This record gives sequence, C-alpha cells and structure tokens, in this order.
Amino acid sequence: MANGTHTARIFCIGQNYVAHIRELSNPMPQKPVIFMRPLSCLVPPGEQIHFPKHGKQLHYEVEVVVRIGKQGRDIDERDALSHIDALTLGADLTLRDLQIEAKQNGLPWDQAKAFEQSAPLGEFLAYDPASIDLNNLNFRCRINGELRQDGNTNDMLFGFERLIAELSSIWTLRPGDMIYTGTPSGVGPLRIGDVIEVQNDQIGTYRWTIIV
Repeated sequence: MANGTHTARIFCIGQNYVAHIRELSNPMPQKPVIFMRPLSCLVPPGEQIHFPKHGKQLHYEVEVVVRIGKQGRDIDERDALSHIDALTLGADLTLRDLQIEAKQNGLPWDQAKAFEQSAPLGEFLAYDPASIDLNNLNFRCRINGELRQDGNTNDMLFGFERLIAELSSIWTLRPGDMIYTGTPSGVGPLRIGDVIEVQNDQIGTYRWTIIV
C-alpha cells in the first residue's frame, strides 16, 4: 500500500448513484462529494468486523474500488483510465444515525464514515481494459445470502474519468492510492451476526461477518 515514502490514501466518493441519492432524500450534487479514510479502516476479506460502539445504525454500501498505478496531477479525463492499475469491490460501512446528525449540524462525517473497520476491501484484480469495461460493470451485495444491492457502474453520476480528473486537481495521485467510487441503491442496516457478501463475476466474491 506504500510506494517509497508515500503512504497510500483512501479517497471515497459519496452520493454517486442517482437512485441511492433519492433513497436518502439528498439533493443532487453538482460535483463529486469527496471524503477520506485512514488506512486503519481497511478490512481484508474473511475477517470479522466489530459493530462500532459509538453509533446505532450501521449500514452497508457495496462499491467498486480502483487503485492508482501511475502518478499524476491535473489528469485529463481522456487519459484518466490509464492511471488505474487494479480494481476490486469493497463495502463502505456507514453509521447512518451519526451521518444524519452531522449533516443536520453542518459537521464533518468522520465519526460516521472513518471509524476503524469501516472499509472492508476485496483482493485487487489487475485492470485490463481489453477484458474489463469499467463503465459497464455489474456488482452486487448480499446480506445473509439475500440480494440487497444490484448495481452497474454505467449508472454512476460521475464516472471514473471525472473522478480521477477531479481528485487529481486537488491532490497528486500516486501509486497505491485507492478510490471508493460510490454505491447504488438498496443500502440498509446491519446487525450482529450478519454476513456481508460483495460479488462480481470477474473480480470475485468477498465476505465479512459482523460481531459484537
């Protein structure tokens, strides 16, 4: 996750699928909604996730995650995909009660989004443009075997090219940086004992269990 002296960063995009924006009754963003997480949020496949004690409503959100493989700043959208070297699926875990409270008070989302174990992450698959169409990628989330989210990256409000261009206008993107690209509709609560499963036919299937 690091390259030389560079420590990889986790960039996250909120409100990037129209149906999800509508299910939360949020206004439609005019530009990407960006927040960040520390690396301590990552959870490898198969590990157990502790239900956070500082909130009550823990929600799942399946997302496609891309990894930067080539450094760039002010990247042109036409060249953006060449900066991706791998992709996987992840889960953006959100304490919805704390997020709603933060929004109502104009406060940051850190307690709702950036707590430890809030970013389960699958294993990265090398990105081959000849065999993977990033802008037409189906992906799913099941809870205890029941299908809850069924999305396609074609429905992203801001596509991969726009996200990389936007992020690189603020930060120099470096190898190892990761981008969680937003979730489709169907998000909902998690309870102790639940098993989260995220899946794509090419990328694979990854699971995590919620414990006390």
